[in-house]
Amino acid sequence: MSSSNTAILPTFTNDDSQTSKLLRKSKESPFVPIGIAGFAAVVGYGLFKLKSRGNTKMSVHLIHMRVAAQSCVVGAMTIGVLYSMYREYIVKPKENAKAVAEK
Repeated sequence: MSSSNTAILPTFTNDDSQTSKLLRKSKESPFVPIGIAGFAAVVGYGLFKLKSRGNTKMSVHLIHMRVAAQSCVVGAMTIGVLYSMYREYIVKPKENAKAVAEK
């Protein structure tokens, strides 16, 4: 009796590409791309101002840019959470009350 050690491995297909995942997430929470854009803008500005930072130390310049980039992302996340809470707790109950009143 011969036994073969070939196992059948499950194949996982990646139906969602990174781009389609980002687009889907953007539709679910529109402030994610705003946070990413703000982060990229601060990084670009920091790199642009790197040569003309004057007598500021490099470490201080990088710390300021990091804080600014984090502020953009955290601000976008906070606004996104507030927006989703607004939709969930203010808009949706009004729509439900309107639908009940129409019946």
